[in-house]
Amino acid sequence: MAYVNDRTVHDADAHVMELPQKILDYLPKHQIQAFTEKANKPVTVSQDLERAIALQADTRFRAEDESQLMLRKNHLALGAFIPEDRVKTLDLLGFRSQLIFTTAALGNFGLDERDPKLAQAAARAHNTMNTDFCAVDERMLATGYVPLSDLAAAPKIAEEAIALGCKGLVIPSACPANHSPSHLALDRLWAIASEAQIPILFHVGGEEKMAAAYANNGGERVLDFHGGDENFTGLSFMAIPLAIWQTMTALIFDGVLERFPTLRFGAIELGAAWLPSWLQTMDAGFAAFKKGEARLQKLSLLPSEYARRQLRVTPYSHEPTEWILNQSDPTMLLFSSDFPHVEGGRNPLKRFEDQLLNAAPASKDRFYRDNFIDLMGEGLASHLRYSKSEAATQH
Repeated sequence: MAYVNDRTVHDADAHVMELPQKILDYLPKHQIQAFTEKANKPVTVSQDLERAIALQADTRFRAEDESQLMLRKNHLALGAFIPEDRVKTLDLLGFRSQLIFTTAALGNFGLDERDPKLAQAAARAHNTMNTDFCAVDERMLATGYVPLSDLAAAPKIAEEAIALGCKGLVIPSACPANHSPSHLALDRLWAIASEAQIPILFHVGGEEKMAAAYANNGGERVLDFHGGDENFTGLSFMAIPLAIWQTMTALIFDGVLERFPTLRFGAIELGAAWLPSWLQTMDAGFAAFKKGEARLQKLSLLPSEYARRQLRVTPYSHEPTEWILNQSDPTMLLFSSDFPHVEGGRNPLKRFEDQLLNAAPASKDRFYRDNFIDLMGEGLASHLRYSKSEAATQH
């Protein structure tokens, strides 16, 4: 029996656990050396990873694929890095689709501002790599990365990503070094996504990190749940939504959502507990500054109304999802599993169900299905949107 068998579920956050050296297969040969010297992520294979790779070819290990589906994590998980196995994973999960993000390249290897040309090459390599992984099954929705550090290059990379088959375009939530993400020169990027009817996405990893000095508290160094100090801790977790809060506000206040009313945005694995306060704060700022700012006078809606119309957000499964839904809007929240990452937990569906005990059935349908359909537009094939029985009732 599939993990989900009693409702239609679209998964707004899943990952490929690409092997560390995989990106090198897609980079131009003349840029490999520069990449290995400048990229943030190492390209070596640890002994533990070698063991995980070997186990994927072990018949005794593979005999427990179904029983261990939600228990094995990272490279041990079924379909973590072998495309054909991900097809079996989706069959066992019972999800109608999965939006597939990278693991190793979430911040584009830290290259966007340090070396924009190399960042563009890395983005193109990632986009080809991810679409290759997802090509085996139309339920696997590839995302492509678009650096914003070069205003002229961004639209070109977006066009190439869509031509490859990417169903959503990821941009960093952190502000580029020399211009706003709402810069008018990026209107061509928004137009490309809007015309293709696919979303612009933000994902954790692309935000501005908390200053490293916060970790120097005079006491013992705090390690994250992966055993290192380079990822998330309870303190650095607090900085995750700050960049998306600012970037989406800039896009709204500077009129991007006014000019592109059908363009959808998704904030993925950035949490959602911040959402109600952000909506209120934007409207308060709008009311306070509208008389003195011409850009705000050009807006035909309240900032929160643009957000409700065009932004979709994935709460973490440990957040109070029903409270967030009630304090924001039932049309804004999305289910996500984070498969196969440890952070997603062993039973994300139950964790969300426990949070949605008093939610109306229609709100649950929106959370698991309808809000994702709205977000993805033409990025999700029409025959994948509903089960056969549901499709019959939609017409």
